[in-house]
Amino acid sequence: MNYLDSLYWIHERTKFGIKPGVKRMEWMLQQFNNPQNNIKGIHVGGTNGKGSTVAYLRTALVENGYEVGTFTSPFIETFNERISLNGIPISNDDIVELVSLVKPISEKMDEQTDLGVATEFEIITTMMFLYFGQMHPVDFVIVEAGLGIKNDSTNVFNPILSILTSIGLDHTDILGNSYLDIAKDKGAIIKPNTPIIYAVKNEEALKYIRDRAVEQQAKPIELDREIIVVSQKDEFTYRYKEYELETIILNMLGEHQKQNAALAITALIELNELGLIELDFNKMIDGIESVYWSGRIEQVQEQPIIILDGAHNSESIDALIDTIQNYYHFDKVDILFSAIKGKPVNDMINHLSKIAQQFYVTEFDFPKALRKEEIVANIEEDNIQLVDDYVEFIRNYQGEVLIVTGSLYFISEVKSKIEFE
Repeated sequence: MNYLDSLYWIHERTKFGIKPGVKRMEWMLQQFNNPQNNIKGIHVGGTNGKGSTVAYLRTALVENGYEVGTFTSPFIETFNERISLNGIPISNDDIVELVSLVKPISEKMDEQTDLGVATEFEIITTMMFLYFGQMHPVDFVIVEAGLGIKNDSTNVFNPILSILTSIGLDHTDILGNSYLDIAKDKGAIIKPNTPIIYAVKNEEALKYIRDRAVEQQAKPIELDREIIVVSQKDEFTYRYKEYELETIILNMLGEHQKQNAALAITALIELNELGLIELDFNKMIDGIESVYWSGRIEQVQEQPIIILDGAHNSESIDALIDTIQNYYHFDKVDILFSAIKGKPVNDMINHLSKIAQQFYVTEFDFPKALRKEEIVANIEEDNIQLVDDYVEFIRNYQGEVLIVTGSLYFISEVKSKIEFE
């Protein structure tokens, strides 16, 4: 198989949908002698902020001279970025080799067991563990969870440290309808005797996470309790234990990014205190301040202003609104919106109405994407227009400020089809 054949085979797995549970993962990994047991892994879960937190961690570790593997999803510009080495996507040849190893095992599982066919995410996760656990060992692997934690394909290794960025009402059809239900799923990231750093705000969810940490004898490190972030306009001061780091200025805009960066800094300090790394604090801060993450409040054009943001639930929409109001100081903007199934689109659009001058709703080419008519079916806003060809719409946009949002998958497709100025 060549690269395109390999990608086609991987993407074809999407037809098997989402299958919660780790039995298929465990079976496939056993066939490779459990490469996941060979990594020093950091597990990052949560509703929002996972990708940014991974990027802060990775960049700081690389600046300190460590070789770092990352596993993230979804991809924004190229499929290979889901498995990256020091921030650089693995090669096409690596993908081909990994598929040549994983494909026969997947087929064997389907033919010889009653576990069924592996999903796309299970295949990619297996490829990642095989790559970093056997083919190309690294100092650390930062693993971003997919959907939830308890039954997520990534939940098959023992991390040296875990991070839970947030808990929000997302994927409620699978994870549950309340913050507590979702906390019970995502709380599975807490492993025995393993530090857990978390930024949970909802009171019910927070109590559950605290209790779970006690049960697992996991060191709990909580934002706004052990970790303090003091925000001053574009910069912030970080405090934890006896550490105080002042005048940190991020490339990534938003109060939520200051919190994500604080989680990453705390993880690095913990690794340093555990003797797992030798941390140069100046290099750490230089790395964190330099982080740029595609598709997160990313201004891609100046005339007119076009901003891409992959906000995909109510909480991330609120973070987008806060950033637009407090950093860009726009009162009203135009919104181009699309989303995938299972998202609270009514709430998302309702929240966006705080800054929306005009809504434009469209659809994109993705198996789980909602049709534009489905998005607006139960919405009473009178400033909504349906857009058939969003590519032409963006290219011909004549307003002042356009924000493209609603889904990271949508942002990924926009970036693949439009070359901005």
